Amino acid sequence: MPSSNLTMNVGLLGGGVVGASVYRLANSQAADLAARTGVKLAVTRVAVRSLDKARDIPAEVLTTDAQSIVDDPSIDIVIELIGGIEPARSLILSALKSGKSVITANKALLAEDGPTLFKVARDNGVDIYYEASVAGAIPLLRPIRESLAGDQITRVMGIVNGTTNFILTKMDEEGSSFETVLAEAQALGYAEADPTADIEAFDAAAKAAILASLAFHSRVTVDDVSREGITQISAADIASAHAMNHVIKLLAIAELLPDNRLAVRVHPTLIPRSHPLAAVRDAFNAVFVEASAAGEVMFYGRGAGGLPTASAVLGDLVAVVRNRAAHTTGSQESAYAERLVAPLSDTSTRYHVRLEVSDRSGVLAAVAQIFAKHAVSIQTVRQSGRGDDAELVIVSHLASEADLAATVADLRSMEVVRDVASVLRVIGGAV
Repeated sequence: MPSSNLTMNVGLLGGGVVGASVYRLANSQAADLAARTGVKLAVTRVAVRSLDKARDIPAEVLTTDAQSIVDDPSIDIVIELIGGIEPARSLILSALKSGKSVITANKALLAEDGPTLFKVARDNGVDIYYEASVAGAIPLLRPIRESLAGDQITRVMGIVNGTTNFILTKMDEEGSSFETVLAEAQALGYAEADPTADIEAFDAAAKAAILASLAFHSRVTVDDVSREGITQISAADIASAHAMNHVIKLLAIAELLPDNRLAVRVHPTLIPRSHPLAAVRDAFNAVFVEASAAGEVMFYGRGAGGLPTASAVLGDLVAVVRNRAAHTTGSQESAYAERLVAPLSDTSTRYHVRLEVSDRSGVLAAVAQIFAKHAVSIQTVRQSGRGDDAELVIVSHLASEADLAATVADLRSMEVVRDVASVLRVIGGAV
């Protein structure tokens, strides 16, 4: 154990909800952290946007000059919690180049330019840790990187955005519309005033890129991730899922294809209620990992919030402090596999297609003919009449995205098809 006389100073960039929680936890647990690391830790400076806002942080440690913290030679470790691309990227790069280890929760930056950050950290013999960037308090990245290092991961699939999971849970349990539940989520603070990053799946796509990079030892950026949000999910889709004993979840999926390429995507998905992920409610997150030897492993917990995220940050802080005290660094970027990411059109799954059609004889046969034309095999059909119209719900067997897209294009051109109301992917279980 290193000498307890050793002291390391920490600079914190960001004094918002998470930053303030990190500051409080670091101080309230100072004695325990010193006992665990053999190092006395002190958060000596905190960068904020404005000094006018009331904060639970002493005024004497606050500054609006983030660069001065990065340049301060007395600071050993920088924690970046301001988010976004700039100035976060410049500040992190400057800290790394000056020999400071960095802890960040910046999923957007890591998903866009992680390789650059990892290279600069490696070149300067320092750490960059980022457990809090995906799934908040859930210990996820370290187990994937270390505990499963001797195994081959074949798929990572999970709920990684609490806002969308809260919305879909409420829609499922109450039958409410998307717009109604979104307004409720905003009123409760689960969704931002501008919820685009969550409901259009930008947040989940960034996390999917980070997970895929780590699990499959390949560089995956957010631009490689196929993305579809939840804004088009209707009460009718929820009701159709109910009829199948399924639930709709926004899933981030990264998997190894038979040709050694990767499929990385985020989209609403129907899963059986018997699947462990189906029971993940409200703003909780869960990630399901499948590996050749370990089999199926699930990680579950709070994916966001001040204290949960601060817990993950402090876990990284302990690891970084131990590394610095021992004059070493932790795991670096692992991208040796160099796997390519396949376009969405090359991936395959099952599909739930909901059609509004004319309620007359021969319609089902005509629709089935279109599916057969594009080699999309039908597993089940459910029809309900509505006067002159009918709703037709078709669930396919496994088919490629390209074949399904061609099928949908032809369906839209049919005179008897009033509307292709929705197309959703289905994972697991017979229907």
